[in-house]
Amino acid sequence: MIDTVLRTLTFGQFSLHQWRQVSLIHRLLSPLRQWRQGSSLLAYGDLIAAAIMAILLVLSPYTSTTLIGILLLACAALWFLLTVSDEANGWLTPIHLGVTLYWGTMVLATALSPVKAAAVSGLIKLTLNLLLFMLMARVLRQPKLRTGIVSVYVLATLPVAAYGMRQYFFGAEALATWVDPTTNLSGATRVYSYLGNPNLLAAYLMPAVAMSVSAFLVWPRWTPKLLAAIAFFLNLACLVLSYSRGGWIGLLGLFFVLTILLVYWWSELFPPFWKRWALPLLLGVMAGLVVFSALFVSPVRERVMTMFAWRGDSSNNFRINVWEGAMDMVRARPVLGIGPGNEAFNKIYPLYQRPNYTALSAYSIFLETLVEAGVIGFTAFLWMLGTTFYQGWQQLCRLRMDMDSQGYWLIGAIATCSGMLVHGLVDTVWYRPQVSTLWWLCMAIIASFYIPRRDYSQE
Repeated sequence: MIDTVLRTLTFGQFSLHQWRQVSLIHRLLSPLRQWRQGSSLLAYGDLIAAAIMAILLVLSPYTSTTLIGILLLACAALWFLLTVSDEANGWLTPIHLGVTLYWGTMVLATALSPVKAAAVSGLIKLTLNLLLFMLMARVLRQPKLRTGIVSVYVLATLPVAAYGMRQYFFGAEALATWVDPTTNLSGATRVYSYLGNPNLLAAYLMPAVAMSVSAFLVWPRWTPKLLAAIAFFLNLACLVLSYSRGGWIGLLGLFFVLTILLVYWWSELFPPFWKRWALPLLLGVMAGLVVFSALFVSPVRERVMTMFAWRGDSSNNFRINVWEGAMDMVRARPVLGIGPGNEAFNKIYPLYQRPNYTALSAYSIFLETLVEAGVIGFTAFLWMLGTTFYQGWQQLCRLRMDMDSQGYWLIGAIATCSGMLVHGLVDTVWYRPQVSTLWWLCMAIIASFYIPRRDYSQE
């Protein structure tokens, strides 16, 4: 009964495979499919898309948002060209429906926004990200391309993390007041590598931590596995040395979910004792390491204590004042908000801000969604997340039947999304293109594994 309800709420009951048979648009586009069959270039459409995606992942830490925008436009155009000219078989998933529902509420919020021009700009940025998701979800259905794209990202993080470690050992100029000058950490070096901001660096490296674990389990032979292990420890160390408190709690959320999923994946191979005690023991060891670090590692202890200082820490006090102003914005427009994007936020927030507390965002992706699209958009956002995690779990159960090694990428993607959402409770670097592209990459990985229940229940 509960499973039926969940499948209905997450669009699992829809016969998505039958849409072609009743779609007028599908029939009208048949000439384009005939044209594609004779096109030598579009025969390699997925490979071309994978190449553009790889370029985007490699360049994003170093380049301007303008170039990232151009690459996103190229991805959007290629998705449209490939989609309207193919057989449209299997690419539509419940996750796509959840994403479309979320986008639809943002369109409504834009139409009713008090600052429509600014909201349109935000909607365009969101649409480009969603079309990137559509393209990646399509391309990553092929296991070789999935492994290749994720491997490119893991390897691309190595120079970013290495430069961050260099900053730690040799020093780096603080580009802003990132540490409360009244604390014992006022002279500490917070690394930011090529990203220019420690919190942004932490968010960028978080997927790499999970995907490095997945890469270690997927990549064949020991030399690549050694490289994956190096990537894991290097990215983990660099993330920790960013001293991003949001990044730290996100990392804890990531490891918590990663541990649960890996234990579940391997549990059938365990003897009876470890089936019962593996998860409690591992979580206990993790909790012990966290407590030990918080009590006996001085920089960690100082940083953790600031989390509980409430307004006693300048960063906390700043966020609290911004949150209060953002909540006033929600109360003023609770149904559909002010419209998407930082430009809309920047035009409305000054009317509600506390004196001397200017901000570019709400410093929480959940509160930001409420501000941008109100209760309706926030509900659609949670619906999208629920659909994604439920469908991800269903496909993980399916892959576990055969112990398909590709399932490790799914585990890494689910853990990453969980960690990024926890980080997003207290920050909005999720909206920066260097990070948003990684969020939609992980969403696309989850969607790429979708197979209708009717197909794998008969296997």
